[in-house]
Amino acid sequence: MSGVPFHYVDLQAFCYATEDEPRVERALRTFLPEEFEIERVENTGYAGDRIVVLSARVENADAIRHVLAQLDRMSPEEWAQVGSELDRRVTENCELYLYLDKQAALAGSVALGDGLSFRGKIEAYPAKKESAIENVIDAFDPLSE
Repeated sequence: MSGVPFHYVDLQAFCYATEDEPRVERALRTFLPEEFEIERVENTGYAGDRIVVLSARVENADAIRHVLAQLDRMSPEEWAQVGSELDRRVTENCELYLYLDKQAALAGSVALGDGLSFRGKIEAYPAKKESAIENVIDAFDPLSE
């Protein structure tokens, strides 16, 4: 990882009524520095079931480096997938979206999948999608190889 080309990173997980909230929080913490504050919002689903949204916004450069270092643990095959999908994963607003496997995170590993969302606001000057994609490639070693 060569730099921190992100203004901030948002991580989010939904905890459904059938899930154990401390376990979902532990999965989210796989990506966060120790003792990082997680916001908790309780909602109600369509059928009246409880849904807890756990989220964290990481703005400090050292904390962002920590999150990105965790993402670097994805397999080379998954990084190849991310690289081939950057045009769809980076928005016109210079945001990178990744969806991560909640169960893998609970086990302490990092994989693409469902359950956790990563949104990174990419520093790009000029603020154009093409510049943002170049910065993402430079930020992650597996993409620059």
